[in-house]
Amino acid sequence: MDSLTHIVLGACIGEAFAGKQVGKKAMFWGALMQSLPDVDFVASFWLNPVNDLLAHRGFTHSFLFILLVTPLMALIAERVHRPHDISLKKWLAFFCVEMLVHVVLDAMNAYGTGWFEPFSHHRFGFDLLFVADPLFSIWPGVAFVALLVMNNRNRQARLNWVRMSIVMCVCYLGFGVVSKTATDREVKQMAAKQGIQWKRYLSTPTPLNNMLWYVVLEDSAGYHLGYRSLFDRDTSMLFTYFPRNQQLLQPVQDEEDTHRLIRFSQGYY
Repeated sequence: MDSLTHIVLGACIGEAFAGKQVGKKAMFWGALMQSLPDVDFVASFWLNPVNDLLAHRGFTHSFLFILLVTPLMALIAERVHRPHDISLKKWLAFFCVEMLVHVVLDAMNAYGTGWFEPFSHHRFGFDLLFVADPLFSIWPGVAFVALLVMNNRNRQARLNWVRMSIVMCVCYLGFGVVSKTATDREVKQMAAKQGIQWKRYLSTPTPLNNMLWYVVLEDSAGYHLGYRSLFDRDTSMLFTYFPRNQQLLQPVQDEEDTHRLIRFSQGYY
């Protein structure tokens, strides 16, 4: 997801974990920890563009990174806020949840996330959310503003804002599952009626929504591309065919960067 979404959602989760004990500083810790996996942006300063593509959402988005960084950050926070009544176990849970939410949310986008780096280069991607979706981000965004201006002593009202934002985000994700499932079923049925044979299928949301889907049906020589919305009522669908033109790779087929780009695109090129 985009950085702003991670910041506001992280701040809301921070309020739920430690707002009672450390006040609005909990929002800062939440925003910081949920943004921390994106520290991989510094790789762009010394990597070429191709390697930078694979570095992003790589090791810093892995479970191993979370396992290594969480204890360190928890110890820092525990020391900074002394004296306090927050156990180290709670700091650990707080920071672990924040980074887990980050890497799971990023896996809802295209291109995937390297959960098991460096042991496996497989990218987990579920194509449920576009990387920036205002209908997802608006709820924690509104809650974030409310928490900033609201008095910290009004605990129940602050928690209600947090609950609202998280529930709405979960509901929107649930809607995405329903939208994608229904759209995939209809697309595959219409492709079968048109005699389209395919070996791989991809559907991913178009920018800023999860109601209009971009679909790709790959055969041995190329791709059938199309768009389908959950609200479409047409009983047929227009596909545009593009040949893969694999022979055009021949001049660069031995280049390392070529294979990295193919891996990044998961073979859709």
